[in-house]
Amino acid sequence: MRKTSHGQEATSLTAIGRPVRVVSLSFRIGSKSLAEIAAVVEQEATGGCDLMVLPETWTGPVPEHMDGPVVTALAELARRHHTYIVCPIYRWDGAQCLNSAILIDRQGEVACMYDKAYPYWSEFELKPPVQIGCDAPVHAADFGRVGMAICFDVNFPQVWQRLADQGAEVVVWPSAYSAGLSLQAHAINHHFAIVTATSTGDCQVYDITGERILDEQHEDLNISRITLDLDRGIYHENFNIEKRDRLLRERADDVMQEQWLARESGLS
Repeated sequence: MRKTSHGQEATSLTAIGRPVRVVSLSFRIGSKSLAEIAAVVEQEATGGCDLMVLPETWTGPVPEHMDGPVVTALAELARRHHTYIVCPIYRWDGAQCLNSAILIDRQGEVACMYDKAYPYWSEFELKPPVQIGCDAPVHAADFGRVGMAICFDVNFPQVWQRLADQGAEVVVWPSAYSAGLSLQAHAINHHFAIVTATSTGDCQVYDITGERILDEQHEDLNISRITLDLDRGIYHENFNIEKRDRLLRERADDVMQEQWLARESGLS
């Protein structure tokens, strides 16, 4: 286990306490068939991962049904390879179209679904137009608490606050563009990791400290792999120095101070 408290930089921990292996696939919307992406998912899942992420509305503008070929195929791959998959699509729920990110669990079941709260202006001009989502759920996966946000949501702090209020540890952000520093702000404000999958062919990963720890891009198909340690945390140390020192002394084998952010405390 690795925990982080405010203070002067210390030795980094080399062991990972609660690892989650993430694979992000980034490619242009509509540029890959279901068969092509299923083959990539199969290959990556065979290599071992806990969470795989695809980009926003990757199948194109035609709404998909939950029991249609896309969700069905990815659910079978998730079940067969015992992994979670985030499949973002335009979803037809029988009455309206929503821009949805669907979290499929290791048993191939839909575990959680997020409907984009802030569609982009042009999405209201689609036929049928995209409707507004009204919640931002967080799912307790077997490796940690997972939240989702989509593309234009990056500009609205309410979505990210809602995820933080529910204890999200890692937030998946499928998108049509890269965003960048806006994501950094949400990561550092709420101390959760953020993983992106975009139709611009890039993947960025932000640490709980706001540091960008991965930034990869490929014009055709970008495959990014990273292992996150969800046992890390950030804590305020005012009036807690003695408790910190006792914890580090008594649990030296499994707890380590990674950084001490002295200028953020009143002790600098």
